[in-house]
Amino acid sequence: MSPNSEGCNVVNTIYRHLLPVAAICFCPAAAAFGQERIHANPERMEERILALSQFGANPEGGVSRVAFSDADLDGRKYISGLMRDAGLDVRVDTAGNIIGRRAGRERGLPPILFGSHIDSVPGGGNYDGDVGVIGAIEVIELLNENSIDTRHPLEVVSFTDEEGGLTGSTAMIGKVTEQELQLVSHSGMTTRDGIRRVGGDPDRIELSARKPGDLAAYLELHIEQGGILYAEDIDIGVVEGIVGIRWWEITVDGMANHAGTTPMGHRSDALVAAAELTLAINRVANDLEGRQVATVGRIQAFPGAPNVIPGRVTMSLEIRDLDAAKMQKVFDLIQAEADRIAQARETAIRFEQSYAVLPAPTNERMRDIIAAAADELGLSYRRMPSGAGHDAQDIALIAPVGMIFVPSVDGISHSPREFTSAQDMANGASVLLHSILAVDNQFAD
Repeated sequence: MSPNSEGCNVVNTIYRHLLPVAAICFCPAAAAFGQERIHANPERMEERILALSQFGANPEGGVSRVAFSDADLDGRKYISGLMRDAGLDVRVDTAGNIIGRRAGRERGLPPILFGSHIDSVPGGGNYDGDVGVIGAIEVIELLNENSIDTRHPLEVVSFTDEEGGLTGSTAMIGKVTEQELQLVSHSGMTTRDGIRRVGGDPDRIELSARKPGDLAAYLELHIEQGGILYAEDIDIGVVEGIVGIRWWEITVDGMANHAGTTPMGHRSDALVAAAELTLAINRVANDLEGRQVATVGRIQAFPGAPNVIPGRVTMSLEIRDLDAAKMQKVFDLIQAEADRIAQARETAIRFEQSYAVLPAPTNERMRDIIAAAADELGLSYRRMPSGAGHDAQDIALIAPVGMIFVPSVDGISHSPREFTSAQDMANGASVLLHSILAVDNQFAD
C-alpha cells in the first residue's frame, strides 16, 4: 500500500463517521482513478464552440441565443446530437433541461451530474455557459476513448433558460413558482410557453425535480466572469461558492423648490443627499476587509427639471458576498451612513429590499478534489468566489457541488468580446474529468 493510499483510507474512515454524505478521498493520487493522466482535446472543443456559435450569431461576433428562440432550438438540436454521437441516452425533462445519461457499472448508485447552459443574454458571447456544456461532452468522449467505465451513472445536463433566472436548475430542485412561469422571457414569450416550445411540459414541471440524495454530486465548468485568473496567469479557479445577492430600492425625500430663488443654505436637496450616500456606500465596501462589493447602479432625480431642486431621488443598492453575515454588516453600516446624511441634509432616506439570494458555498471536499486534480495535471490554481450566479447555486441545495473556472481574456463576459482560449477550455475539461473520476471512485457506498 502506498503512503497516498494509506492516507486516503484514514481520511475516508474519518469522514464516514463524521459526515452524513458519503466520504471522498481527495488525495492527488486518487484524482486520476488509477489511470494515466488524460488531457482534453483543445482542437475538438474549439471546433464545437465555433459550431455552436453559428446558432444565433450576431454581427458583433457573439450570439443572441436567448432561451426559447429559434436560435436556442437550433443550438439545443446541435448539443443533443453531440450527446447522442457520444453514446449518451438523451432526454428532455419536463422543465426543458437536456440530459444525456451514461450508465454506470454498479447498480443502485445515484448519478454524477455535470454541465451548464447554452442560452445567452441578448448580445452575448460564445463562451459563457457553452464551455461547461462542451466541456461536459468532452469528458464523455475522453471516457469512451480510454475505455473507462464509471461506478456511478453520469448525466450531462444543458440547463434551460439560465440567463432568464436559472429556470432549469430551479425546476430541478422543485422551486419554480407559477408566477415565474408567467414571466415574459427574453424571447418575448412566457417561460411557460417557452418550456413547452423546447420540449418540456410546464403543466408537469414538478416531475423534473430531484430530491437530496438523488444526485451523488454536481460539477460545473465555467469561464470566470471576471479578470483575476487572466491577470494573474492562473490556469484554474477552484470556486469557493457563489455569492449571495441582495437588492434594495432607496428613496431619498427632500423638498422640491425653485433653483433660482432658494439660497444654498436653505435647501433640502434630495440629489445632494443621494450623491453623498453613493460615495458613502463605496467607502463602506472599500473600508471593510474582505471581498464584499456594494454598488449603486441606477439613480433618478425628480422632478428632473434643470431649474428645480430635486425633491425626490430613487436609487438602487446591490450588495454581494459569500458570507450572509458580512452582507448584513455592510448594509447596517450603509444604513447608519444614511441616517447621518439624512439628518445633516434635512432629508428622509428609506430602504426597501426587493430581491435576495443567499450565498451558496460549494462543498469543501469537492473543492479539495478539484484542487488536487489541477495539481496532479500540473496546472496552477486559485481558490476564489464566484461573483455571478450559476445553476450550481440551485443544485447546492440538494447535492454536493463543485465549480471550476477557467480564464476569460480581460475578464469580459456577457459580451461578443468574451474569449477563452482553446487550451484554457481544455485545461478546465481535463480538471473536470479527473474530478469526476475522483468523486466516482471515492464516494463511499
